This record gives sequence, structure tokens and C-alpha cells, in this order.
Amino acid sequence: MQIWRHLNEVPQDLGPTVVSVGNFDGVHRGHQHVLRRARQTAEEIGVETTVVVTFDPHPIAVLRPEHAPPTLTNIESRVALLAEQGVDAVLVLPFDREIAAWGPDVFIDNVIVGPLKAKAVVVGANFRFGSRAAGDVALLKEAGEHLGFTAEGVPLDGGPQVWSSTYVRNCLSTGDVAGAAEALGRPFTVRGTVIKGDQRGRELGFPTANVPMPATEAAPSDGVYAGRLTRRDTGETYPAAISVGTNPTFAGVRERRVESYVLDRTDLELYGVEVDVAFVERLRGMVAFEGIEALIETMHGDVVKAREILGA
Repeated sequence: MQIWRHLNEVPQDLGPTVVSVGNFDGVHRGHQHVLRRARQTAEEIGVETTVVVTFDPHPIAVLRPEHAPPTLTNIESRVALLAEQGVDAVLVLPFDREIAAWGPDVFIDNVIVGPLKAKAVVVGANFRFGSRAAGDVALLKEAGEHLGFTAEGVPLDGGPQVWSSTYVRNCLSTGDVAGAAEALGRPFTVRGTVIKGDQRGRELGFPTANVPMPATEAAPSDGVYAGRLTRRDTGETYPAAISVGTNPTFAGVRERRVESYVLDRTDLELYGVEVDVAFVERLRGMVAFEGIEALIETMHGDVVKAREILGA
């Protein structure tokens, strides 16, 4: 898959394309419906290349940063997920106030028709674009009649549920990682590099791989979960009990962390290793224990539950 990080990186000899435009944060099942329809459209009209146009940073982070939602995927993860959907190329458009000021007609000329040579545009049914979100699917269809492309809006639903990035974030905010997985078509996953923590888990007999969680990135609500940890350097995957939060039993911890205890393993050295942490099911909420003994007893119970859920 080709990746272009600016309009001037799009090859001038690019042939006709089918284009999908959107944030695609999370590449959830609604997005996947759109991408399947884009591939189908390409086959129907005999076009070889499907292109996704996405934005970095999220437009709201530029226009109203105080309202910017935490992202489900950073741009690297998003591009990788788009590749898994069979996309031929991704244009990561650096979003700034200049692009935000483009009217719908300017966006169509500068992106869709000019460099990308679109013969068809396939987007979500609720797609809006251009300054003040003035453009929609109807406007795309009208423009296409004059500029030589078709346009289609695809419903982002899976039966009664309309899939959206907001829906996934809402699931995560209540710890409903199973609901998030249903919407995503895969377990919700965070990615990060393991840092050296305070090593309290090791002292308690449960050494953990600690990944810091930036406030700009989405994570499940504070609690304990069953899931899996994957080393990105080797591809090895391990069952794990995962804690999300600030560890309220101990004073002094301020930042939120994702702390993964690989079941029955105390020999792993993961400092500096980039990992993926996938969440399967919530075990309990976060609790501040009055003593170490109660904490250890509960952690043993967490491990038993995680093992049962994961079949480990």
C-alpha cells in the first residue's frame, strides 16, 4: 500500500481512482462497510486503485481543540488498519486552518478531482466536508455530474446500531470493551512502549508491563480487564490481566497507565519494547484497598477470572 503525507506526494501519473474521505478514527465496522463498497465500486467500473483520504491531526483538534475527542488510533495504527482493509493508497492530509477554510468546491478541485483523479467517491452517509461543513453527499453527487465522477453515501450501520467513533469512545468510557470490540470488529487495542514503573507489581509477585496513556488517546475506563499483550518486535502474544488507571492503593501515582501482567510469567523483560495491549472483557472497577493483603488476594482472583475468560 502506498502512503502519501502531502498532496504533492501523489504521483502525477496516477490513474483513475475510487476515493473515500473521512477521519476513519478506529477503522470501525461502519468504516469497513464504506471501504468494502469502495472496493466493489472499483471492480464494477474497472478502476484499479482505491484511495483513502484521512486527516492528521483530527480537524476538531485544530478548529476547537478544547473539544477534541481522544483518538482511538494514532495515524500509524490507522494507516495499518486501512491497509488490512485492502486499500491501495492512503493520503494523510495535514489538516490546518488553510485547509479548514477551503469551501467544498475547492476541496473537490484540490483533492478529489485534481491529484486523485476520482471516477467515484464513496463516503459515509453522514459525511460532511469543506468550510463550516457546508458540503455533503448531495453536493458531491451534484459536483460529480459536472466533473465526471459518481458519489455514494454508505450507511454506517450494522442492523439497529449505527457504528461510529463516538459510539466506541462511549463504550470505552463505561468499560464496555466487549461493546467496543463489536463495533470495531476486533478487540480495542492500545499501543505503546513499555517503561520502567515503580516495580510494586514485581514486589507483589505480579510484574507488569507499564505503558503510559496520553490524555489525547482513548483508553477503557479505570479498572481491571482480561486481555492479551503482543510484542511488536517478535509477534509473540500472551494472555494478560490488565489494570488501567492510577493505582489508587498507592500514593504518588499521578499519570494513567495500562499495566499488563502476563499470566504466570515473571521472566519477561519488556522494558523499551513496543507492545499492543488488546482488551477482551472487564473484570472489575478500580478499588483503593486498605492493605496489601487484600490487594494481593483480589489480584489472585483477577488472574483466575482472566485465565477462565481467555482459556489460558
